[in-house]
Order: sequence, then structure tokens, then C-alpha cells
Amino acid sequence: MSAVCGDGRVSAMECGDKSSMRCTSGGGEGSLDRLLPSVNTSLSPRKRTTSQCKSEPPLLRTSKRTIYTAGRPPWYNEHGTQSKEAFVIGLCGGSASGKTTVARKIIEALDVPWVVLLSMDSFYKVLTAEQQLLAANNDYNFDHPDAFDFGLLVHTLRKLKQGKSVKIPVYDFTTHGRQKEWKTVYGASVIIFEGIMSFADKELLKLLDMKIFVDTDSDIRLVRRLRRDITERGRDIEGVIKQYNKFVKPAFEQYIEPTMRLADIVVPRGGGNMVAIDLIVQHVHSQLEERELSVRAALASAHQAQPLPQTLSVLESTPQVRGMHTIIRNKETSRDEFIFYSKRLMRLLIERALSFLPSQVHIVQTPQGEDYDGRTFHGKRITGVSILRAGETMEPALRAVCKDVRIGKILIQTNQDTGEPELHYLRLPKDISEDHVILMDCTVSTGAAAMMAIRVLLDHDAQEDKILLVSLLMAEMGVHSVAYAFPQVKIITTAVDKKVNDLFHIIPGIGNFGDRYFGTDAPPDWSDDDMDEPSC
Repeated sequence: MSAVCGDGRVSAMECGDKSSMRCTSGGGEGSLDRLLPSVNTSLSPRKRTTSQCKSEPPLLRTSKRTIYTAGRPPWYNEHGTQSKEAFVIGLCGGSASGKTTVARKIIEALDVPWVVLLSMDSFYKVLTAEQQLLAANNDYNFDHPDAFDFGLLVHTLRKLKQGKSVKIPVYDFTTHGRQKEWKTVYGASVIIFEGIMSFADKELLKLLDMKIFVDTDSDIRLVRRLRRDITERGRDIEGVIKQYNKFVKPAFEQYIEPTMRLADIVVPRGGGNMVAIDLIVQHVHSQLEERELSVRAALASAHQAQPLPQTLSVLESTPQVRGMHTIIRNKETSRDEFIFYSKRLMRLLIERALSFLPSQVHIVQTPQGEDYDGRTFHGKRITGVSILRAGETMEPALRAVCKDVRIGKILIQTNQDTGEPELHYLRLPKDISEDHVILMDCTVSTGAAAMMAIRVLLDHDAQEDKILLVSLLMAEMGVHSVAYAFPQVKIITTAVDKKVNDLFHIIPGIGNFGDRYFGTDAPPDWSDDDMDEPSC
């Protein structure tokens, strides 16, 4: 497992502070271009390279970062609403009792993706100038409940448990203040929350599904605190001992030790107690199994024989449009022809989608000195988000007509054992809450991947009525699934086919768009909702 910056966009071992440590497949600042095949029409079709190895960890390594390929299964139902919350483990214990070590041991033993370690240290209150002076002289009590911002802590943990994206403050123990940049964390299946006052607030206790107290001898805790505060926080030995005797030891006896009775499990000796850790892990695994969902099966059996929704807009089937569909649907079409006519359709599709954006009257003066009653975009910003890998092929069409458009990426793959979509990677621009988001995917069959992508956008505070799903080809099942779950999302496509077969292929369909475009060979069990097959 690895310590990860958890800013919602980075999935790399790039920062070591314990305020947000994740075993996850979050996003990355860099693109996935190095992991995806380039478009070169001169290349002959090539085989996909897949591996079913179990001995290697589920990750891809680039020169700059590590991207975990273990996916996050659905955390919502066929209605698009969250139906399971993250499992929250609360770890309490005295200062330097080994809470973080126990948390790391649990994460390693769990061996599941999308685990977040949240430290209470991130939620110290901002000190006043007077308090800053006290802290500099080791006369400020950081071990008192009043030192923590419980309001912000409860709000943040509740949102994270609900599956939302959250911002977490970064506390600097050298300056005794919060850093300017906060971290963004998203996508927790399991949350491990640790801190000396983890059990000190009633509202906080309500959010904990399992409560663990780490019980370590006081002499050991003192030695650990001396080592940590001197080497990591730049304190002197006299100051550390003064603070320990004046604040740390009394606070433990008054506020922390009495909360041991609230714990479900007490772990003596901390991280060295593997028997206790194994029991904890077994319980968490059983809880996760009970919370498993089957979304794609529910989508396949729902919304049959219903009229197409009002939110759907299909490009007019002109002879030009139908001619281009004839070419790209033909299995004999060469790769360069397939790419050329797909790009033509994409440009038409994007232009159609932009016509649904809000506009307002804008009067300009022509070179002849006359007024012209025109229109201009009425909104904060336009953001494009592609569902990798096929959706990324639509980005050039969007960039060609939207100057300086921001682009995000989401990678969703089908788990070959469960048949369910899984979130593997995301990189979204900052603050999309007011943006009009154009979500791009080339084909949509059941709608499972599109629904997951929309749920991700909503979890990052995008507004449902400002999301436009654009796709070259959709099945009726996929249209119904998306429209039923997210009735305010506008759906724009160039064609809708009626059927999806037992393998979730659109019928008559277009084949595996990504493989035809990039020149790779599809495996026999591909689905129109799939991106790349996961590999290890």
C-alpha cells in the first residue's frame, strides 16, 4: 500500500503526510496518453496484451506515478442514487500509541482498493496570534478537545462516507497553521479515521461503523513522541517533555483513556498485534461482501418497452449522416476510413450538443457600423469529460469548437468476474460545480459505464441539469437507464439501436469502437460499455 496525496487527481506515491493516505485508483495530473495506444493509421491491427497474473500488484507504473488498476465497484443502485455508504473504522488511542501503524497494517491486510486513511491531525483549529505565541513556547494544549474543529471534521467525514468528494485541510506542525492548499479526497469504500479524540464527539461516534482503541504502554508512547516531535516537527527535547507532562499525559487520563469503554475492539501492543488485526480485517471483509451491488443486471431487466425519453436528442438522419453510419458500421471498412468518418460524425455530434447550452442576446457592431443581434454562451464555463478509452477520441472535436475548454478523464472497466463496471481512474478539473459538462463516450449499450461516470460528476458537485451525455451510438436500454436514473441529464447521439444481446453488444451495432479506432483486437467477451480490459 502507499501513501498518496489524495487530491482527487493524483494516484501516486508523491507525499508522505498521514492526513490522507489512499490505496486507490484516483486521478493524476498527467494524461493517460502513455498508457493508451496512439492513433497511427499506418499500423496494422495488433493484439491486446492482457495478463491474468495474480502475483503482481494491481497497478501500472509510469516514469512519474503509480496508477492502481483495482477498480471501485458501484456505490449506487439502478436509480443512480447512493445505496451503500463507505465503511468507517474509528481508531482511537493516546498520542504516539501506534494508531497510524495499526491503520497501515489493516490497509495492507484488507487488500482492497479505494481505502482512505483520514487523520484527526488535519483538523486542528487555526490558532490566533496569541495562541501562536503559546504554541511556540510549548504552552498551548493541542491535546484538549477544544483544539480540534469538530464541526468541520464531522461535516467532512459525513460527506466522505456518503461517497462525495471532500476537501481536507493540511496542518503544518512547524508553523501551527493550515497550509493554503487543501487536499481533495474521493472514492472511499473503506475509511480509516484515526486520532486521539476519535471517540470524543457524539456526532462523530454516529459515523463510525467500527470503533478500535489502540492501548500502548505510556513509557513507550513517551519515547515515540520524543522521537517524532524532535525529528519530524523540529522541537527540542525540553519542550517536548514539558508539553508531555503539562498537557499530553493529563489529557490522556482525562479525555482519552475513559473512551476505551466505547470501543468495539481494544488492540494491545498496537501494530504488532496481528491476531487482533486479522480479526478486524475478517469483519470488514464480511461487511463489504454484504454491501455488494449488482447494477448491470438490474439495468438489463428494467425500462423495457417504454417510449424514448424527452431528454434524448438524435441527430437528424440525413443522407450524409446515414452514409457515414453505413461506412463505420461496415465490418469491411478499413481503419483509416473508419477513423476519418468517425471524426466527421463526432464534429457534427459536438456541434449539436453545443446547441443545447444556454445562450443570451448579445448585440455587436459590424464593420459597416450596423448592430447585429447575436447570441453568446450564458454560463460560467464548459468542461469536457471523456470516458476512456473510446471517449477520448471525441476530445479533438470538442477542442476544435470550444476554445480553451477544460478536459477531464474517467476510466471505467468491466470486472470480468462480476460483470459490473468499476471505476479505475479519474482526473477532473478543479471546481466543476458551476460548469456545463459534456460527457463523451462513443458507444453506450446498457448505460452502466455512463451512469457511473455521471455519478462521479455529481459526487464532485456537478449539477445534473448541466450535464450533457454525447455518444455516437446508443442502445435503447442505455438511453432508458441513464434517463431513468438521471432525468435532468441531456442525452445527444447520432443513432439509437433497439437491441442489446446477451453479451451486452449493441445490435446491429458498430463493433468494439475502441479496438477499431486504435487498431487493437477485441477479446471474445468485449462489451460496448467496456473500455480497455484490465491487466496486471
